[in-house]
Amino acid sequence: MTWRALHLSQPIERAPEAVAAFAGNPENLPLWAAGLSSGIRCEEGRWVTDSPMGKAEVSFSGPVEHGVLDHDVTLPDGTVTHNPLRVLRNGEGSEVVFTLFQLPGVADDAFDRDVAHVRADLARLRNLLESQGR
Repeated sequence: MTWRALHLSQPIERAPEAVAAFAGNPENLPLWAAGLSSGIRCEEGRWVTDSPMGKAEVSFSGPVEHGVLDHDVTLPDGTVTHNPLRVLRNGEGSEVVFTLFQLPGVADDAFDRDVAHVRADLARLRNLLESQGR
């Protein structure tokens, strides 16, 4: 069984290395990924965040330095969601691509809200990085 997938992308006028280093650092998640994190801390070597769903664990699978920012989120009920996130070279800048899956049981309107959250997070990431300059 396959799920509906939507690839959401955001161009950023910064080098891929800079985008990957910033976005792949868990400490920066609260600055741009509001849909996931309102605060994050390292507990016993694990990154734990206070998400809208409750306390969740975030782990990047990397290699971040190559623009692979795929990450797993373990929700309070133990459910693990895999979130593919890539930073690609786009001319002199970058293209950040997040793949959002519509999991079984997620209604279309809830999926649409998730899409809006991801788009807002990616725009926030762009604004933060572009305001830092080249």
